[in-house]
Amino acid sequence: MDDSRKTYIENNNEQESLALYLSSLGSLLLPSETIDTQDALGRITSCPIFAKVCDPGYNAAAMDGIALHSKDTLSASEKHPLFIPNSKFRYINTGNELPKDADSVIMIEDVIQADNGVAITASSYPWQYVRVVGESIVAGEMLLPSRHKLRPTDLAALIASGNIQIKVQAKPKVGIIPTGSEMVSNPNLLAPGKLMESNSKMFAGQIAEYGGIPKVYPVVEDRADALLEAVQSALLANNMLLINAGSSAGTKDFTFKVIEKLGKVVVHGIAIRPGKPTILGIIQGKPVIGLPGYPVSAWLSFELFVRPIILAMLGAERPTLPSIQAVLTKRITSTLKNTEYLRMSVGAVGGRLVATPLEREASAIMSLVRADGLLQVPQNIEGIESGEKVSISLLKPLEEIKKTLVIIGSHDLIIDLVSDKMKVTSAHIGSLGGLFSLMRGEAHIAPIHLLDEQSGEYNITYAKKYLPQTAALIKGVGRTQGFIVRKGESVSGFKDIAERKLRFANRQRGAGTRLLTDFTLKKEGIDSKEISGYEKELTTHLAVASAVANNVADVGLGVLTAANALNMHFIPFAEEEYDFLTTKESLALPIVKAFIDILGSNALKAELDRLGGYTYKRIGEIQYL
Repeated sequence: MDDSRKTYIENNNEQESLALYLSSLGSLLLPSETIDTQDALGRITSCPIFAKVCDPGYNAAAMDGIALHSKDTLSASEKHPLFIPNSKFRYINTGNELPKDADSVIMIEDVIQADNGVAITASSYPWQYVRVVGESIVAGEMLLPSRHKLRPTDLAALIASGNIQIKVQAKPKVGIIPTGSEMVSNPNLLAPGKLMESNSKMFAGQIAEYGGIPKVYPVVEDRADALLEAVQSALLANNMLLINAGSSAGTKDFTFKVIEKLGKVVVHGIAIRPGKPTILGIIQGKPVIGLPGYPVSAWLSFELFVRPIILAMLGAERPTLPSIQAVLTKRITSTLKNTEYLRMSVGAVGGRLVATPLEREASAIMSLVRADGLLQVPQNIEGIESGEKVSISLLKPLEEIKKTLVIIGSHDLIIDLVSDKMKVTSAHIGSLGGLFSLMRGEAHIAPIHLLDEQSGEYNITYAKKYLPQTAALIKGVGRTQGFIVRKGESVSGFKDIAERKLRFANRQRGAGTRLLTDFTLKKEGIDSKEISGYEKELTTHLAVASAVANNVADVGLGVLTAANALNMHFIPFAEEEYDFLTTKESLALPIVKAFIDILGSNALKAELDRLGGYTYKRIGEIQYL
């Protein structure tokens, strides 16, 4: 087999690619199978199902009481109870068969015991409180159509109608072949150059959720012959095959060549971001799809191209995600080359829905975990301005989103601790970004640590300047900012960093830590060009500590808790105040009140003590400005 790589990837339209692929595959519907009805929850019916028996199969009492003929009760009322002799009625319980000489039931509550009979305080009409034969289900009627996904109520109706077994669509068997010599399945095997293979577990969950049977195969190393053998073997046992990673055009990307050798590549390269390197292929009449290796790309490509195939095999309709209109809180730039799918944080603020983009990198799996919805940016536009209304496809229920506290601004582990105790959606765009979001009514709370260069005061100056009439400050924590370095190393300040040409892990523009960095550089007369790595921006303190821990940088400025979290050495540099800016109006909201209660709780303080590096003398206090 020729191991030379393909040197280009096409840029095919998403919808046209799927349509072409489906037409190339032809009929995908799998055969039916007969299973026990009690095990059929979530399965898809393969044909119409008809009732075999009536429900009920006899005239049955619907109440406890007495069975009698309605014509014998006509004059009964509460004011004039009617005596009924024993020969004219029979006691009956709910579900009992009605006697042949009776056509109604008087509830036991309307029956008074008497000698040689009873007195009734209500009359009845024919078949009152009686479930007549076939009242619920008539033998021969169609209960459910084909291509119907079975619910718990459906199972009850099927069994009541005598359908103990039914025919359903067979579940598609989907094989998953992860690839990559760098991938391991055991965290004990992690080392430089080795990564945890997790995408296959995500695919397996998606396959099971959508009605298929997943089969995860061992990781295949980056060899064309090894992948060829794995694909040939897995095809024998599955209706469909997914090959993860190796779908691009690198020197170790063999998925295209293997599919091309064993079958046909219908599409390679789709104009979507993330997920462009997706491969849609056919081998032995079976769909074989090459999915990109980055987790967000892999998830999106699965949703767009694998899910429709699974549902087609089941004969099920593809559901559409519910969508809402929301105000965009941050300008988005895009490219005319691709349709882009952005993960979004969504919240309800001031009577309207707002949406903030999360990390865009295809490798940022946590952006999917945190996402409330997806924003599709069409291929033919270059971007969307802040403040515009956009359509968001929801990944979480809208009612849940409406009960969620929206926090936009500077990140700290304290936000993660709070989010464990209440529903929080957060976007880490720096202190200034959070302040401006609060000004525009796009957040309930903006965490900030903004140093005023003139007064040396934190937060208050900025709050008064930008929100002079409406601001309120929820006091947070004192934090120690310092230099994060590896164990055994040291640094004396920014001059030392510049002179020794140490690689610096910087924060993004607008972050309080970035303002502190720039303030210090200006104060000490250091040009930012003298700081190696200044241009690379990281969005959290943990990201800074991680960069140092993993030798991407030699030093970074961050908080003690981040250094402790990654077992790094910490050299104190400055004390700061990390507070929560809000508005006087928002203070009345139940979710903001809940936030304040959690903030001031002993349980949270105990967790902060465990992390270290915090002081909280005034935590939870309200300061009106």
